[in-house]
Amino acid sequence: MHSEIIAVGSELLSFGRIDTNSVYISSRLAELGISVRYKQVVGDRIEDISQAISLAMSRSQIVFITGGLGPTNDDITREGVAAALSRVMKEDDQVIRDMEILYRKWNRSMSENNRRQAMVPEGALVIPNLNGTAPGLFLQEDEKLVFVLPGPPRELNPMVEDQVLPLIKKFKSVAERPSRILKIASVAESALDARIEGIYKGYPDVDTTILSSPGVISLYFTWRLDSLDQAETCLDDLTGRIKAELGLSVLTDREEEMAAALGRLLKEKGLTLALAESCTGGLICKMLTDVPGSSEYFLGGVVSYSNATKEKVLGVSPGDLKEHGAVSASVAEQMALGARQYLDADIGLSVTGIAGPGGGTEEKPVGTVFIGLSATETCLSWKVQALGGRDIVRQRSANQALDRLRIWLLTGK
Repeated sequence: MHSEIIAVGSELLSFGRIDTNSVYISSRLAELGISVRYKQVVGDRIEDISQAISLAMSRSQIVFITGGLGPTNDDITREGVAAALSRVMKEDDQVIRDMEILYRKWNRSMSENNRRQAMVPEGALVIPNLNGTAPGLFLQEDEKLVFVLPGPPRELNPMVEDQVLPLIKKFKSVAERPSRILKIASVAESALDARIEGIYKGYPDVDTTILSSPGVISLYFTWRLDSLDQAETCLDDLTGRIKAELGLSVLTDREEEMAAALGRLLKEKGLTLALAESCTGGLICKMLTDVPGSSEYFLGGVVSYSNATKEKVLGVSPGDLKEHGAVSASVAEQMALGARQYLDADIGLSVTGIAGPGGGTEEKPVGTVFIGLSATETCLSWKVQALGGRDIVRQRSANQALDRLRIWLLTGK
């Protein structure tokens, strides 16, 4: 069984916006053994949307259409679906009532143009949106299934989990595929594949997917056969061998980010953390506070972007700043110590570097980063080289800093 995803929105074609919904939908379908063989991105024109849907239905059993369900004139996905399936549109009274209830809850009046969101192609099942005003739609055309979903991930993701996947299981004979995930930290993708290729290629009944992001690589292993008798044993054996090969580079075997994995470790050890950030500009603070419950171990941070702040708030030596520069081991160590003392934390962690595009020298090129760590009777620093543009350097630096702390917590070095 295979499927297709159509992302609707002219902004996805010309304003630098990226379709992230298809990545999420694809990952959830893979667990059901449903492959995504095609993806399309189409602008806000009814005829283009209609043609994209017609093409998708000619070659795929399940079609997902995301975006274009809002109240404005350029939100015309509903009309495109109706045109492709030759169905008339009608206003759904229940959708109107649901929106009125939602707006009363928000203490706001509903605009007249919101009524457009209640226009539904004939024969469609309305999928309630518990996180926004645009309902989703489910249609059947012969043996094909069509899902029309809102664009914002905060609305789409819960709708897929709670309503779309159960509908697919009801109308199609699917079985969830056993799978495993490993997240690997601070290893280059090419180096990682060279180390584990000989392992995963020895498991022909398992599909291996490698997804790279700055500082963390995700490995997905999915059982491909209908027979599930040996799936769990095989997946456990595969992931066990990779863990043994990679050792401390294995960050987690859960679907979680670096900050969440580190947070669990800090909680287990009963330790608190304070940050001092320069080149990352508060990014690490955000990563940590994105994790619910992080206040149990994260006390706060100082964004010491200027040398004056490094001196006045963190107590960095003016002499060291002048002699070694802000991007140096001694300054990173003093920043970590200053943050730890200022916030009375068990551990202080710091990052100072050159994110670019300017500021680099022959001795310290763009991407040069120093990470500092301070704890009782411990003062450490590491020099790393983060490759990429400004945003990538910052992201890599943030993940590298958290990973250095993780390894120190596990090994003491």
